[in-house]
Amino acid sequence: MDLTPPTVVDVLAAQQRIDGLVLRTPAAHYPALDQVVQDAGAHGARVVVKHENLQRTGAFKIRGALNLLRQLSDDARRRGIVGYSTGNHAQALADAAREVGAPCTIVMPAAPNPVKERAVRALGAEVLLHGERLEDACLLAEETAAERGARLVSAANEPDLVAGVATATLELLLQAPDLDVLVVPVGGGSGAAAAGLVAAALAPRLRVVGVQSAASPAAHDSWRAGQPLSRPNGTRAEGLAVGRGFVLTQRLLREHLADFLLVEDDVITTAQHAYLTAAHTVAEGAGAASLAAVLAHPDRFAGARVGVVCTGANASEAELRRALLSTAS
Repeated sequence: MDLTPPTVVDVLAAQQRIDGLVLRTPAAHYPALDQVVQDAGAHGARVVVKHENLQRTGAFKIRGALNLLRQLSDDARRRGIVGYSTGNHAQALADAAREVGAPCTIVMPAAPNPVKERAVRALGAEVLLHGERLEDACLLAEETAAERGARLVSAANEPDLVAGVATATLELLLQAPDLDVLVVPVGGGSGAAAAGLVAAALAPRLRVVGVQSAASPAAHDSWRAGQPLSRPNGTRAEGLAVGRGFVLTQRLLREHLADFLLVEDDVITTAQHAYLTAAHTVAEGAGAASLAAVLAHPDRFAGARVGVVCTGANASEAELRRALLSTAS
């Protein structure tokens, strides 16, 4: 597998390749959300939300999936793809595969978010449920792809995925060119790696900060150690539920991240509540992680114009109920 990192030229090519197939999602400012983060201690902070929760399939991942699958050879398209995912990557692959006419099989952990599982099946993909964690699903996906001669699509070690995802940051820099810091959730790391790549090329004074759940800190610990590591994977925010670092995204994260923060799952829930009540926005756990970082580490963002990427909206009923019942602390 070629793990050569994409360049900004690859990002511009991806933007052209997927133009008209994805939404140019809004970047919005909410005074009530500013008040929430200022009350938490981020005095003078102003927040701009990049609404990838409004994207096709309800998450940013479709950008990368379309960029990758639209470049498949005719033979690879006929053979189809196999992916593994906790949900949003799965939906993106299923939707992109339907777009290009490729068979798609997705392996998900045995108890996935039911909203995401239903969506993947509705998009026409075959779904296999296996194991407790993403790492278990990955093993079956590798075996299935080898047996069928299909293209295995990694959750993060895919330069074309990163280049496609990076188009969201291109949009944001046009929508809000005066940001001081951009906070991006990290599971496998494609979103934060992509943001760092684009910022380094086009807005070098913009600080890009990653955030991950403290209950699944593999990417964070890999970044700090300077090499991919495995860690316990226990977060309830399934978009962040990744138990190991990936070579490609870790390389880009090490090159471009200004900082990498951890947040507790309960703070993520508080951030979901803030989105619902102050910004009329549905965010799944991973989608609320950027805002959670501002709430959990307010001193780092005081006085700054902060971009937060709301990466997805595919929350389960139980997750939304928990968020509605929570109160900001």
